[in-house]
Amino acid sequence: MFIPHTPSEKEEMLKTIGMKSLDELFQDVPEKYRFPKLNLPPALTEMEAMEQMREYAEANESTRELICFLGAGAYNHYIPAGVDFILRRGEFYTAYTPYQPEVSQGTLQAIFEFQTLIANLTGMDVSNASHYDGATAAAEAAVMAYHNFRGKRNTMVLSPAVHPQYREVVRTYICGYENVCTAGDSEDSDPLAGPEALYPLIDENTAMVLVQYPDFFGRIFDYTALAKKTHEAGALLCVAVNPTALAALKPPSSFDADIVVGEGQPLGIPLSFGGPYLGIFATKKEYVRKIAGRLVGESSDSQGRRAYVLTLTAREQHIRREKATSNICTNQGLMALAATVYLSLLGKNGLKQVANLCYQKAHYAAGQIAALPGFEVVGASPFFHEFVVRCPIAVKELNQRLLDRNILGGYDLSRDYPALNRHMLLAVTEMNTKEEIDLLVETLKEVSHA
Repeated sequence: MFIPHTPSEKEEMLKTIGMKSLDELFQDVPEKYRFPKLNLPPALTEMEAMEQMREYAEANESTRELICFLGAGAYNHYIPAGVDFILRRGEFYTAYTPYQPEVSQGTLQAIFEFQTLIANLTGMDVSNASHYDGATAAAEAAVMAYHNFRGKRNTMVLSPAVHPQYREVVRTYICGYENVCTAGDSEDSDPLAGPEALYPLIDENTAMVLVQYPDFFGRIFDYTALAKKTHEAGALLCVAVNPTALAALKPPSSFDADIVVGEGQPLGIPLSFGGPYLGIFATKKEYVRKIAGRLVGESSDSQGRRAYVLTLTAREQHIRREKATSNICTNQGLMALAATVYLSLLGKNGLKQVANLCYQKAHYAAGQIAALPGFEVVGASPFFHEFVVRCPIAVKELNQRLLDRNILGGYDLSRDYPALNRHMLLAVTEMNTKEEIDLLVETLKEVSHA
């Protein structure tokens, strides 16, 4: 441990607070707890510590060394160099929080641009300044739905085809609310059932219905009929999206979604072994005063110049706690900036090109794998860039054999869906070349019979 204070500095601090020694400072702590013996390794120099950290880091394997076909909510996309360059500018990288608009105009404008891009991408009226990740955004949607009905509706209908982590975080958030429950994703639910399986669960007690687009298994459904059923019952429809897919698919607004959430990691944010990521949250204008988290609005100053401010924020720091829809106190400002720069650099046509490459390459991979003996691409539904494969051996074993050949295989669905034993979720992005896909296919053929 490095203690920066000199003996004279410690004496001066003790004198300032009226103490004569460290023993006197800690006299109220029981003696047996004052200086416990810690099982620590020997002290290291800075040079030795840095070398040890490098050794730890080298034990990690990343997409720089491995060919990646793993998705399940976090995807390996190309990030233009300009994204990181702008993020590391001091005025953005060291900015804290824009409570004082007069000195935070750059940060506020960047967030405003992010909100505008997300609103355009989803087709919704308004977006907030972001949440921590897609799961948090989904949970905040459930909280907003609860407050929208003032607690009079107590059921959140969750499709089993929504990301398992999203559903778990929703449950964590709402467990403190009285009599609120979830339905739709019980252990006996068919995870591969279509949205029509949710219809019987929607009634006058339903506050929100949560689905995913494309869903966790990569499938694409038109939720127009589900939206109609949801609205006939007076409930809200929340759609969790993959933002890259929205460049190729019609937006959730086209089937009258009330809330759109999603994981913004595909928009210029590296995998980073799990975070930090970016939660997308957009909704209709009629719910703007119920949006959780921050919202940046455009105004004008006393001289008529354009200005940006935090506005219409329904959280406990700005209004009375009992009227707040959320206690979330921040947003992922730096990650939102990354998404803003990424979308600005690619533009509409560039994002469509990325989406098209993902779609075409995934379908090529699915076609090749489906032709392998013992393998089956599951489901007849259209898919975007992820698809489910039934394998001839356990996925865990298959993935280990792929890893031995420097290929990061797909997600083992049996981890979350026991009924989907030997089912793998494979993801293909624009980063995967035809040669890499062909290598995956040849390797699957080889290792499945090893």
